Amino acid sequence: MSNARIGVIGGSGLYAMDELTNVEEVRIQTPFGDPSDVITIGTLMGERVAFLPRHGRGHRILPSDIPVRANIYALKSLGVEWVIAASAVGSLREEIAPTHMVIPDQLIDRTKNRPSTFFTTGLVGHVGFADPFCPILSGLLATAAEQAGATVHRGGSYVCMEGPAFSTRAESRLYRSWNASIIGMTGLPEAKLAREAELHYAMIAQSTDYDCWRESDEAVTAEMVMGNVARNIHTVRKSLLALIPTIPASGNCGCDAALSTAIQTAPDAISPEAVKQLGLIYQKYAK
Repeated sequence: MSNARIGVIGGSGLYAMDELTNVEEVRIQTPFGDPSDVITIGTLMGERVAFLPRHGRGHRILPSDIPVRANIYALKSLGVEWVIAASAVGSLREEIAPTHMVIPDQLIDRTKNRPSTFFTTGLVGHVGFADPFCPILSGLLATAAEQAGATVHRGGSYVCMEGPAFSTRAESRLYRSWNASIIGMTGLPEAKLAREAELHYAMIAQSTDYDCWRESDEAVTAEMVMGNVARNIHTVRKSLLALIPTIPASGNCGCDAALSTAIQTAPDAISPEAVKQLGLIYQKYAK
């Protein structure tokens, strides 16, 4: 089985990467169950890339049911160090029009019932998450999207809601009052788990609608979202093609050492079961 240094997590509308060559599909079992789908590994711009559709091919997995721990663990097991996530989002700002791209730098968690950590009883850790996206990868991704011809907004807060229903107008207005920029259903716990796995993680968020805060507009519908996703997806693909050759061998952002000061449990108190479950995520810190 091949390894890959770069991972791409496809969101709504991005269920495959036809640009990959020398392709193989791998099924990976993890301590956290099966990932959303088989992982496709192929060559893109001279790099081996692992692609995973977040919702599964055919878009069959609800946001609340995405096996995020398995997805991140599986990518880590393939040697992935850099992860680019593609997501469809609603805009909470007038200046972020449908079909614009946002590279967010902050997250607001409004999810309710999603497992959001690899840590478990027997091994306690608290990672720093003040800046949830890798600044190096985010900057490179923004530049690549601009080169692909997109209107790009650098930075902004992504509200992650539970779903699957869209916001009420009152909720949408509330999030605007928080100065949030976009809203979606999949940014968390994906970003948090990527940090625990010490991966460099950034997101290209494609604006598909104005949510429902503009009283004069039609409220967001699934048909509206997928229509704009179809219009955006070519630009997302071009952005990835521009990005891949620019990803460095390493970064000095600290993403790859997130656990170095996070683990609180005394070494002699860590349970063997916890060590086994966390496997490759914890192994470099095992005494």
